[in-house]
Amino acid sequence: MLETPLVSIRCTVYNHEPYLRQCLDGFVMQQTNFPFEVIVHDDASTDGSAAIIREYAEKYPDMIKPIFETENQYSKHDGSLGRILKAAIHPASKYIAVCEGDDFWTDPQKLQIQVDFLESHPDYSFSVHEYKVWNEVKQEFEPHQLEPLIGVDGNLSLTLDDYATRVFFTKTLTNVYRKSAIENSKYDKYDPVGFDWMFFYALMTQGKCYLINRAMGVYRVQPNSVTASKNLRGLYDHVRDAMFSIVREEQTEQSREFVFNYLKTFALSVLYDRQWKTIRKYFKYLGLKRAFLITFVEPIRRLREIRDIKRQSRETALHDK
Repeated sequence: MLETPLVSIRCTVYNHEPYLRQCLDGFVMQQTNFPFEVIVHDDASTDGSAAIIREYAEKYPDMIKPIFETENQYSKHDGSLGRILKAAIHPASKYIAVCEGDDFWTDPQKLQIQVDFLESHPDYSFSVHEYKVWNEVKQEFEPHQLEPLIGVDGNLSLTLDDYATRVFFTKTLTNVYRKSAIENSKYDKYDPVGFDWMFFYALMTQGKCYLINRAMGVYRVQPNSVTASKNLRGLYDHVRDAMFSIVREEQTEQSREFVFNYLKTFALSVLYDRQWKTIRKYFKYLGLKRAFLITFVEPIRRLREIRDIKRQSRETALHDK
């Protein structure tokens, strides 16, 4: 009889053939004193991903639990992908770890370290860790946002207030979370769901986050990723709608502060493009003060930054001559 898993690893795959073995090897190399399962969901890949998954499932039948789709679920944008993955998780699993098929884990102690911490700290809803970023185009590692956040202080405990003011991000490949935390949150009511930061926000409404200063995985940057899409306007509209849904469901100052700090990055483009619908939503969801700041003050601040950068570039060019 198979042991009941303490942890379920969730891996989504779509045309990840060149990277998939590296990803799956990161799972099977984990050294734990508890059982775990790996749910590998192939979303109707058109390359050789499914064949690789079958190979690993045959070699590790007690660990690898494959799901093969004949129709792409992600493209439906109706929540079907999330429902399928949720149904596949063992009902007795206490924790869920996440890693997409083009990312990979590098430390065989990763799961054990994170689960040990969560087992002894019930006030934390999830744990993440430092990671490296591999640029597939440049074929080199590059710096990323967690490095200055961690600094030299070592591990960090982060609250929802920290997340709201710093707009702290990590990547899904680092996340091990309590299944009960996401079930008790309002995440399923956010619309549209699917962005990492929405998931982390929901988790942080249920407890703290523990950031481990130890690189235990690699996030792969590719030219055909969603964030590299040419349709950035459509992507940003999608992001803003998702952000406003967080405020609509949570109705807290923390949620308004989080959305303000995230969306102020786009403040200049929203005003420049005369996106009046978005500006009306600022006043509806963020309150008068934050709406005024993001509509008028932040664009002016950004214009000044652009002006200073251009002036510095001209001065540097004259100096070089």
